[in-house]
Amino acid sequence: MFLSPFERMIARRYLLPGRGEAFIALVAGISLAAVMLGVAALVIVMSVMNGFRAELIDKIVGLNGHAIVQAYGGRLDNWQAILKDIKATPGVTHASPLIEQPLYTTFNGRANAILVRGNTAEDIARLAPKVTAGSIDTLRAGTDNVAIGSRLAENLGARIGDTITVINPQGRSTPFGTVPRQVGYRVAAIFEIGVYDYDQSYVVMPIEDAQTLMLTGDTVGMIEIMTTNPDTVSATVAPLKAKLRGQAVLTDWRTINASLFEALAVERVAMFVVLSIIVLVAVFNILSSLIMLVRAKTRDIAILRTMGATRRSLLKIFVSIGFVVGTIGTGMGLALGLVFLFFRQPIVHVIERMTGQNLWDPSIRFLTELPSRSDPVEITVICVMALVLSFLATLYPALKAASTDPVQVLRYE
Repeated sequence: MFLSPFERMIARRYLLPGRGEAFIALVAGISLAAVMLGVAALVIVMSVMNGFRAELIDKIVGLNGHAIVQAYGGRLDNWQAILKDIKATPGVTHASPLIEQPLYTTFNGRANAILVRGNTAEDIARLAPKVTAGSIDTLRAGTDNVAIGSRLAENLGARIGDTITVINPQGRSTPFGTVPRQVGYRVAAIFEIGVYDYDQSYVVMPIEDAQTLMLTGDTVGMIEIMTTNPDTVSATVAPLKAKLRGQAVLTDWRTINASLFEALAVERVAMFVVLSIIVLVAVFNILSSLIMLVRAKTRDIAILRTMGATRRSLLKIFVSIGFVVGTIGTGMGLALGLVFLFFRQPIVHVIERMTGQNLWDPSIRFLTELPSRSDPVEITVICVMALVLSFLATLYPALKAASTDPVQVLRYE
């Protein structure tokens, strides 16, 4: 919709009302601010929720693999043959044996429930970027060195070089009953995955040491699988399910964490709908400000009509006024949202210091930091929605202005 120089001049003068119309300018300013805040709220919330989902997928899948093969009895005896079949499956990029067992650990009188993971040397090396203290290179079979999560280290008060005691209740049988197996391990590295539950419970060691601790011999608990694309993992591992039927259970990351990600999906839709109402309310402000402007300018509109202004020109003028307010508000809201997301962690810290409340407790939120991942398509949808609603809000006042009868207005002037 292009405006002529005359139409642009009138629209510009009505966008910046004079001294006697300060109230109309105030309402228009409130409309702009409301659109800005509504768009910013949508951009911030949707980006944070996208980031939350993406971080969960990256951290959970990055540590546990895209799919897991687990024996019915908890032990895979012929795991070498199964591993060979898995690696030969198209779409599988990596597969490795794994032992994972919930146990108990003590250190200097402190005790904590743990999850012992026995990994291959290749999988342990993948943990190197997450190490915050010590060295992962010293985790070799027979050295009794382990890596523990940062939260677990805090709970136990353990540091690099300390020896923690891992207790396996399934120990040796004696005439007096089963004696729990207690083995001391030196803390060689401390890592931080970024997922609270993992950082407070995981103890990683070479798979050979885990087999000795669990007294399992040359068996493993499960095999983890990595594929080319985690979103298509179900189709990739489908041929394996038929081969493993009766021997083991194959589950992918979607099945394991189905309830969590379904809840996130429902929450995303609910938040989008609720926050869209904020933009809708802001658009009603544009509608009301334009109605007030038309009422205040009725005499001017009538004079313009007598001077030759067409209904189409008046329609374009008032649609442009409201649409410009909506466009500026949308642009400012997008900028505000992106700035907030960029400085989100410092802002959270400032609010925490001001209120004295812990807004992002990792033990509740699952992740250690407020995540964010902006989706360009989603942001485009938000902006287009705000602009469309702003345009629709201008139609009624613009039509009202265009239908003004100069004879009726100027009859008694």
